[in-house]
Amino acid sequence: MPVRHLLAAPLLGDFMLAVPVAAHVSVQPGPVSAYTLTAGRLWSLVAVLLGLIGAVIGGLAMARSAGRIGTGNGRRGAIVALVAGLASAVIGGLVVAAADGGPGTGYGIVGGFVALVVGLISVALGGLALARSRRLTG
Repeated sequence: MPVRHLLAAPLLGDFMLAVPVAAHVSVQPGPVSAYTLTAGRLWSLVAVLLGLIGAVIGGLAMARSAGRIGTGNGRRGAIVALVAGLASAVIGGLVVAAADGGPGTGYGIVGGFVALVVGLISVALGGLALARSRRLTG
């Protein structure tokens, strides 16, 4: 293949400016294996774990608010579940927004979507437990 096909030569005044076209191909990242822990996968993993912790605490807060009237454990757990779920959903949303490729590219998009769902579940459980604890104590 001749060199002139690899170089684009736009006319700039009286000068010819040679711009390598193949330079755009060389900056593409290589394929990532399924077991490589990339930054996107790490952040989505952190977000999923945070959402799962929030969902468990939210479920426990629901059980405590129904069983013990007048104790603050259900209310504190509900607030922790709300905060953890919100953080999980925000981090998951940022991972999804920053991903340049689909599943299997190493950007963590699948984990980001899982973190969004688990975070929203945690927020829902925390909100229900908080509403129940306010209704029972107030």
